Amino acid sequence: MKRTHRCTEITENMIGEKVTVMGWVNKRRNLGQLIFITLRDVTGLLQLVVNEGEKAELAAYAKEIKTEYVIEAIGIVRSRGTDVNKEMKTGAIEIEVESLNIISAAEQTPFTNADEGVSEDLRLKYRYLDLRREKMQYNLITRHKTTMAIRNFLDKENFLEIETPFLTKSTPEGARDYILPSRVNPGNFYALPQSPQLFKQLFMVAGLDKYFQIVRCFRDEDLRADRQPEFTQVDIELSFVDKEDIINLGESLIKEVWKNVMSLSLDTPFPRMTFEEAMERFGSDKPDTRFELELINITETTHNTDFEIFKNAQRVGAINAKGLASYNRKKIDKLIDHAKDHKAKTLSYISFGDEIKTSLGKVLTEDEIQGILKACNAEQGDLVLICADLEDIVLESLGAVRLKIGNDEGLIDKTKFNFLWVTEFPLLEYSEEDGRFFARHHPFTRMMDEDKELLKINPKKVRAYAYDLVLNGFELGGGSIRITDPTMQEEMFAILGFSKEETYEQFGFLLEAYKYGAPPHGGIALGLDRIAMLMTNSDSIREVIAFPKVKDASCPLTNAPSEVSAEQLKELKITKA
Repeated sequence: MKRTHRCTEITENMIGEKVTVMGWVNKRRNLGQLIFITLRDVTGLLQLVVNEGEKAELAAYAKEIKTEYVIEAIGIVRSRGTDVNKEMKTGAIEIEVESLNIISAAEQTPFTNADEGVSEDLRLKYRYLDLRREKMQYNLITRHKTTMAIRNFLDKENFLEIETPFLTKSTPEGARDYILPSRVNPGNFYALPQSPQLFKQLFMVAGLDKYFQIVRCFRDEDLRADRQPEFTQVDIELSFVDKEDIINLGESLIKEVWKNVMSLSLDTPFPRMTFEEAMERFGSDKPDTRFELELINITETTHNTDFEIFKNAQRVGAINAKGLASYNRKKIDKLIDHAKDHKAKTLSYISFGDEIKTSLGKVLTEDEIQGILKACNAEQGDLVLICADLEDIVLESLGAVRLKIGNDEGLIDKTKFNFLWVTEFPLLEYSEEDGRFFARHHPFTRMMDEDKELLKINPKKVRAYAYDLVLNGFELGGGSIRITDPTMQEEMFAILGFSKEETYEQFGFLLEAYKYGAPPHGGIALGLDRIAMLMTNSDSIREVIAFPKVKDASCPLTNAPSEVSAEQLKELKITKA
């Protein structure tokens, strides 16, 4: 058997030629003397036709063929005349079959390509069938094209693609590590890398200047729509650069990818916004700027009231939902519940319809309510939503409510790609639960020079040379300029609660390397899964990963993770609990 063409490689210019095609049966139809078979391969669909009046034996064989059979067909390319199917790339032609061969029969599949609303659990259990669908193949092809566009761009920019180890040392960089026992070193463990961060910095110390890697990373954390325990990132590091160099590189890379894969020309430079501005306006450090509905700070307006919750709140924030005074109590309650899901104690409202309806009528005067409406520039027909709490909770919860309204009310233009750089992130964030500071990005991020004095006075206000690339409310990636002074790096670990002994136990190899001459360097890591998700307008990165995990980090296809044999555990010197 020798295939001469794939389905959509056959064109009208080949009419009269004999071809051999192979693929899956998408559909078979018997129409009197004619039997039509729609053949499918990764390129698309092609119609085959068998004339029973001319080839009775062949037609009888064709009638045995069922959906999802793998077949070979040999025949002559002919025009379909006026019976053109505009939904198919090959809709103007068909193959008049001279010979058919069933390569592989197929049982009835749990679902078909045409089935809508198939549960994700069933799709993932039979992922190889799910991947036969046109949408899923489009997703993976788009991902492939994206990967190739990235590689080609970085190669032209003189970057070296260098691999880093998967079996490495466990270092506390934020998320929980996946650990693997060592058979030859009983009682010791490797960790799967959360990122190649330390190794790529060592490449800079090694003088390799420009590094990249399209690399698998692993984090043992709770899953959600845009998270997986194993994911792919485009990892980039450069020497002798500043923040502007890396941002310009990132924009050029994304522009090239969108041009090659999506045939879209992006306008650069992308807009920029500081972390503080993003939180104030949108309640998020990865704001979706495709619609307005910005947050309003009404703390000063409400602090003069006698209502204790407003009077004593660290912040009182609001959203003016234009034209939504018609919301009934059921819809408002859903917004209140959504705010509570994001730590808010409650969400107050003022509905400015033909009459004013509010949950604050018993605690605020009419003048105070009017003052809030004025502060929010509310007009008749508007719905004002108010949250009073700690600053972080107000911003987060109102930001979440904003997104819900945007989605529920169709305010978001799904055809837009709104890129944004968010800069000047806080270097540190404080955990009340742990009673200590954590690095907001990672411990190797350099602080802004002008904020060094704040480190001892008010660490929360120290800004980092860090930057995130945001698209449509998702963080595509982030990076920073790195600390390269070993003394400064030791100080950073001390702020994070590491003793000197713990610092050298975990990161001694990096600090040692810095003693031998380290260039100024920085980088960025972009999430390939998220890029592909947004390019294909998918709802989850699971839609652009060939074999993803589900919420409990298990694989419905292979039933991983699974138990291992007693002999394997014995070799590893592990006793089963």
